Amino acid sequence: MPWHLLRLARPKDWIKNVFVLMPVPFCVAAGGQLHWPQLICGLLGFCLINSAVYTLNDLFDAAADRLHPQKCRRPIAAGEVSQSAALVQFVVLVLAGSALVWYGGRLPGMAIVAVYVAVNAVYSLGAKREPLLDTFLLSSGFVLRVLLGCVLVHSSPSGWLLLCSSSLSLFLGFGKRRADLLTEVDPIYRPSLQGYTHNFLDQSLAICATVAILSYALYCIEGRLFIGERQLASMPFVAYGILNYLRLMYLENAGGSPVDIALSSRASQVCAVGWALAVAWGLGWW
Repeated sequence: MPWHLLRLARPKDWIKNVFVLMPVPFCVAAGGQLHWPQLICGLLGFCLINSAVYTLNDLFDAAADRLHPQKCRRPIAAGEVSQSAALVQFVVLVLAGSALVWYGGRLPGMAIVAVYVAVNAVYSLGAKREPLLDTFLLSSGFVLRVLLGCVLVHSSPSGWLLLCSSSLSLFLGFGKRRADLLTEVDPIYRPSLQGYTHNFLDQSLAICATVAILSYALYCIEGRLFIGERQLASMPFVAYGILNYLRLMYLENAGGSPVDIALSSRASQVCAVGWALAVAWGLGWW
């Protein structure tokens, strides 16, 4: 039972919370206050909230998951975890995660947690059946992570930061839908796929990738956070990371799970480290 409950919590997917950390250097350079205990507690608390939401989603989706070739192995769908045990885990994770987020982000942090849980509940209860709306709701989770990162360092997000993060989030969302369409998932399991075509998703990916790259470049220039000649030092890593992700989607039909790409693609890992170092250099931290 403990092993199956841990699988239900999906700790591997906590890697998505790198989006919480991504805005931190920019916010600190803009005047935010970095307190490591608050940042770490807020980040850990949101990880627990993520696991609570995954548990809730699996509770809602258990019947449909049994029709999916891979997701039928999830603990609840496979009968390895009872619904009552999953419900207890959900409550415990929400309470523990909320306490940590409260310490890190107080009321604004709790507001983001409430919105995140509500959006995922709406998604699981029926919105996932509506094409386009399902992708927007799925992508909103990444934007909320960015907002939480700003809250944890007591800073307000700029318009450029929100534009860049939202376009990147939609890029990941459309990539997931493209992967679902390629695997020919049963429409009974995911009805929204009937509202997508390969051509539409390919065009949407190209648009979102373009907006993400351009908005990041403009953020570096207009944000006035970087040392003059270093302001575009991190730009090549962003462009490479997005284009390499797009290449993997077309070459290897990847994109169904950003987590799998992050953990398996050595190029993406090196690119992420290079971006972090370039941002620190551009801000004059070394």
